[in-house]
Amino acid sequence: MHLSDRIQALKISPIRRLIPYADEAKSKGKKVYHLNIGQPDIKTPDEYFEAIRNFHPHTVAYQPSQGILELREAVSGYYQAMNVDYNPNEIYITSGGSEALQFAVMIMCDPGDEILVPQPFYANYNTFARLALANLVPIPTKAETGFHLPPENVIEGLINSKTRAFWVSHPCNPTGASFTPDEIGMLVRLAKKHDLYIIADEVYREFIYEAGEFMSFGEAKDALDRVIMVDSVSKRFSACGIRIGCLAIKNKEFLAQVMKLCQGRLSVSAVEQVGAAALYKTPKSYLQEVNKEYKMRRDVLYHGLRAIDGVYCHEPKGAFYTMVKLPVDDSEKFIIWMLQNFDINGETTMAAPGSGFYAQPGLGMDEVRMAYVLKKEDLEKALNILKNALIAYPGRAEAIKA
Repeated sequence: MHLSDRIQALKISPIRRLIPYADEAKSKGKKVYHLNIGQPDIKTPDEYFEAIRNFHPHTVAYQPSQGILELREAVSGYYQAMNVDYNPNEIYITSGGSEALQFAVMIMCDPGDEILVPQPFYANYNTFARLALANLVPIPTKAETGFHLPPENVIEGLINSKTRAFWVSHPCNPTGASFTPDEIGMLVRLAKKHDLYIIADEVYREFIYEAGEFMSFGEAKDALDRVIMVDSVSKRFSACGIRIGCLAIKNKEFLAQVMKLCQGRLSVSAVEQVGAAALYKTPKSYLQEVNKEYKMRRDVLYHGLRAIDGVYCHEPKGAFYTMVKLPVDDSEKFIIWMLQNFDINGETTMAAPGSGFYAQPGLGMDEVRMAYVLKKEDLEKALNILKNALIAYPGRAEAIKA
């Protein structure tokens, strides 16, 4: 039977494709410390559960395709409080941030069009681009420079007649980089000069660990007709399973196209929208405590990694990820080996292979992405397992000890 070229061009998620190996390890009684996926273990706020318990309409009906007004007003108020001006009519509720990203690419790209993205980048960006038959063009960044953007002339040299947008995770999944106001200004300047959009994926906005370092793309007041703001409750409120996100832009023509896609999928879950609206009533102290907890976890993982011979990573400034260079030739093989052949007291560690976060084959082969979403004690155990696994890994022990 025929399978489309579109679907065959997609790759299995590098974050999830090794799950069968983890499941096999668990079936044999092993405990696996999951540093491979950004699934927080922080408690979801009670406001969500209280709203769900109180939701009891006579009929659970279709909701407005744009999203319920209560939630759009809540999101608008959240933005207004951080000096970002989106009114409820400029906000469209989506099934997670992922749907918002997919909508954005589908609206702006024809087959063969290009989007510039700092590399390494969140692996699903490639999936969303390929679904629109578009291509990602990497903007190179390096761990040695904190994964910050290269000079303006380098980026401008990548722009051509098929370029449609910059796509920026800020702060960044997978690197933990947080871009400076000067970097944001540079991208805005180039976007205006070459008539490009900016997809601003800011779902990790609250997770910045150095004071005064974060500026939202939504603060670029002279470019809000081209800034496509994508957001989600998943990470902010430790509610990944709720699957509620949004897309916002001050561009009526673009919003009219968003509505077409929203109507095509009818509406987002009524129950989850009610719960998500309540999440925006969560006290600020919740986010402050969560930020404090992740900063502590960041420090545990970063300093623990730097203490392992042969391992290198740059200190992440935001989100809850870091890209890590390991003294191995193929990190995917190493991860599989750990899951199948290595444990300490019946416990082992899992990370995401780094190659899946690059556009070009062969890059990131010795890297992994790690998510510091586990409590301090579990991170320390996972680091100890990694340290000893690297020593025991066949053919690498002498190189590591050196």
